[in-house]
Amino acid sequence: MPVRLAASAEMLFRDLPFVDRVRRIHELGFEVEIWDWSTKDLSELAATGAIFSSMTGYLRGDLTTPHGIAELLATAEESLRAAELIDSPRLNLHGTGLDPNGFPVVPHDVVTGAEWLIAADTLSRLAELGERAGRVFTLENLNTAVDHPGTPFARAEDTLALVSAVDSPGLRLNLDLYHAQIGEGNLIELVRRAQPWIGEIQVADVPGRQEPGTGEINYRAIGDALAAIAYDGVVGLESWASGSSDDALDAFRRAFA
Repeated sequence: MPVRLAASAEMLFRDLPFVDRVRRIHELGFEVEIWDWSTKDLSELAATGAIFSSMTGYLRGDLTTPHGIAELLATAEESLRAAELIDSPRLNLHGTGLDPNGFPVVPHDVVTGAEWLIAADTLSRLAELGERAGRVFTLENLNTAVDHPGTPFARAEDTLALVSAVDSPGLRLNLDLYHAQIGEGNLIELVRRAQPWIGEIQVADVPGRQEPGTGEINYRAIGDALAAIAYDGVVGLESWASGSSDDALDAFRRAFA
């Protein structure tokens, strides 16, 4: 089976009202990713007939502090209820809450061993929530050099370590190859190692976070590697468009055809 392709309505067709972005991406044959569901009219989005790939799985909180854990779990439950309205199968998480600019609400550069254990326990509790609801929480890796400085548990190695330690069908990786290229590189080997725990893959080129073909990542080779491991899940374009959004989606489709 070929991969399924999705695209971010947050980053493409930005001249259109949000519901029209969703409708346009759907009309072009892609699944749709959204971010903060609390700012959207979910009934209006559901009425578009779009297939939703993923949405944000929390509103506030973190993985390690008592107050942050309580907020994370509470807003994750809210997010699960919201996911029912658009039937989003995956709900995305980060190592901590992020502000509207993508910066951690409480920067945290050094993570202790005790915090690793607490984070794994928190993620286990989230995985249980996901399993009971028939949905999957995905933990996304981020880069700290360009977009998300000070975010804990950010590297792909970090997210892979946590998700594999929990090892639950209610928790998987949102493996973002744009972030991984900036932070670590060696993307094809990363995909191979992470395969058992991948819930979704996201892509954009480096530098610039634009569509495949605008930077240094050989996404055709990555597409071949995904075929070699029989990956048939979602690959999502989470990028800005270097020109028109239609052209960006055409380039994305060609990279994974």
